[in-house]
Amino acid sequence: MTSMTVTSKRQEWRIEAGFLPYPDAINLMRTRVAAIRDGTADELVWLVQHPPVYTAGTSARPEELVDPGRFPVFDAGRGGQWTYHGPGQRVAYVMLDLNRPHGRVPVHDIRCYVNGLEEWLIRTLRHFNVHGERREGRVGIWVVNPATGQDEKIAAIGVRVTRWVSWHGVALNVDPNLAHFGGIVPCGLGQYGVTSLTALGVCASMQDVDNVLRAAWQDVFVDEGPSCAATGSGR
Repeated sequence: MTSMTVTSKRQEWRIEAGFLPYPDAINLMRTRVAAIRDGTADELVWLVQHPPVYTAGTSARPEELVDPGRFPVFDAGRGGQWTYHGPGQRVAYVMLDLNRPHGRVPVHDIRCYVNGLEEWLIRTLRHFNVHGERREGRVGIWVVNPATGQDEKIAAIGVRVTRWVSWHGVALNVDPNLAHFGGIVPCGLGQYGVTSLTALGVCASMQDVDNVLRAAWQDVFVDEGPSCAATGSGR
């Protein structure tokens, strides 16, 4: 697999080849966010995979890192709690200038921006006949396990906004090793499980998922439509 970059007038899409070390991602995001803020770089949607890591958000509790010796641990600087990243998981880092509107997301509205990320994932999952849902009081996208009737998390969301430029983003479980989530309490919600497209019986390659992510992005963040604030769907 080779890296691929697609650039529009104000926005670049990049698919990173191989497994990107987590610190490299943080460093590039910091640099890119500063350049977007200064007007010297386009916005960026960056699709990556990481080697296995545990990352701590600003609300992470030390006791919820159950197996600290299993994988490297990093302070992410984003919102949220503990998250696992690893092969088979599509991480999308989203660096947008929220000083301007993006499709259904109006200017300076972080709640609507997060709602847009949720909608992006829900529409992506819908393409694969998976019913992703929001849950009140819980971050991320959830599905109901058809065998147990229990909620399981299929995608995580963790964002940071610096002077109205967003960074970090979402992580969708395509075909990761779900046992690796056992080293943490994901997002502080120990009573719930995690799942993936593969675990739900969906046979989809990472390229398949990337293609759908790109199409769903157009629907939410490019095409004009009623904003989440206007429709009452802001969170």
